[in-house]
Amino acid sequence: MPMVPWLAPGEPFPSVDRALARPNGLLAAGGEVSVARLLEAYRQGIFPWPDGEGEPLLWWSPDPRMVLVPSELRVSRSLRKRLRSGAFRVSYDEAPAQVVDACAGPRDGSDGTWITAEIRQAYLELHARGHMHTVEAWAGDELAGGLYGVSIGRMFYGESMFTRRTDGSKVALAWLARQLGRWGFPMIDCQAETGHLASLGAREIPRAEFQRRLTACIAEPPPPQWRFDPDLAETF
Repeated sequence: MPMVPWLAPGEPFPSVDRALARPNGLLAAGGEVSVARLLEAYRQGIFPWPDGEGEPLLWWSPDPRMVLVPSELRVSRSLRKRLRSGAFRVSYDEAPAQVVDACAGPRDGSDGTWITAEIRQAYLELHARGHMHTVEAWAGDELAGGLYGVSIGRMFYGESMFTRRTDGSKVALAWLARQLGRWGFPMIDCQAETGHLASLGAREIPRAEFQRRLTACIAEPPPPQWRFDPDLAETF
């Protein structure tokens, strides 16, 4: 692993300007995963992404940064049809542990996961404190797709998503983006570029621009409560 600062518990994060170009955004290693530490990191545009169980804790701030502006959500014809069909019931914060566990499950071509037992526990504690939120797409009683992320002020940091049925995660993200747009969230952090997110309208911006926007977003008051507007389905 390239040389990066090794953090002692409680030691401040280095400036994001010190993050490596290769691998893109690697800023520091070590430290602890706690609610206070995670909130400190997110407020600075930093997120944890370890290689897996038993590996060092790694902290990242890539340049450029992938974001989704809610008003730029791209809904394809097939996704709009799925959204309007009522095939999925969508909920907020109904099954946080199930969503995190599903996101930690095996992916195509990979047996590992960055969502270690320590990470899982920390994010569920964030949920109990009102900072981690989940969106679930249900097909009957089956969890068909979903996502989770962290919210501070009017900023949402997407962390992970999963799908078990066609468009399950896309439906969850579409509902989230629509509602966050209504609440005045300027952007959703998507961390790093993926074709999946780009197909939904996410795009890269320079890290310096992301940091400027972030400062304004987290200074805003959070929504009074996390729930979908009753007429949200009619917006698709």
